[in-house]
Amino acid sequence: MPGTVLNRLIAATGIAVVVVVVIALTDTDHPVNTATTHHSQFSTVVPPPTTTGPSLIPRPGSIPLDNVNPCRILTSAQRTSLSLDSTPTPYVDPEFDQARACSIRGLESGTEARLALVTSMGVDVWLDYTAQVDAQATTASGYPALLIRTPGLSTVCTVEVDAADNEFLDVMLRDGGNNPPIPQDALCAGAQQVADAAVTSLVQHD
Repeated sequence: MPGTVLNRLIAATGIAVVVVVVIALTDTDHPVNTATTHHSQFSTVVPPPTTTGPSLIPRPGSIPLDNVNPCRILTSAQRTSLSLDSTPTPYVDPEFDQARACSIRGLESGTEARLALVTSMGVDVWLDYTAQVDAQATTASGYPALLIRTPGLSTVCTVEVDAADNEFLDVMLRDGGNNPPIPQDALCAGAQQVADAAVTSLVQHD
């Protein structure tokens, strides 16, 4: 049927080609030049750009965080060596889907550490372009991790440890109000030390 043929032509070559052919066939003074090829223009849907984040090493094992008490991860000796000399304070962190967390202040150092147990998402959430952070691959006592710096927030540094599938340990170290503030590089070095100690403790008690 003519209607069916026309539909097939439109689907295969585009409306522009059909229009050119029809005009050429109906104009007897201007025969069709079969040597000329007409190409239709089609709009192309371009997928959004993807970001390539740092590559993480494979996990040497899994550290389930479901039954972990965040305030008991670091031993008393570890807290002392990390200059975290206040009593650990448990709380629930709404930033990470109500993750169980613990805050430990360093009264002498003027710092504050946070350990949060995130069990509803994987560490790769930090590699999504919507995170808007500077992520650098690192390790914490042999486990893959990300060192995170947030643009415009120079008094905080975090280490996100890939503990298990869809679970990560969030370790943050922030300046507690020093004047002048502790440089971010020093905070990142401190966060790395806290993360190393935390993973060492978790592996030993797993």
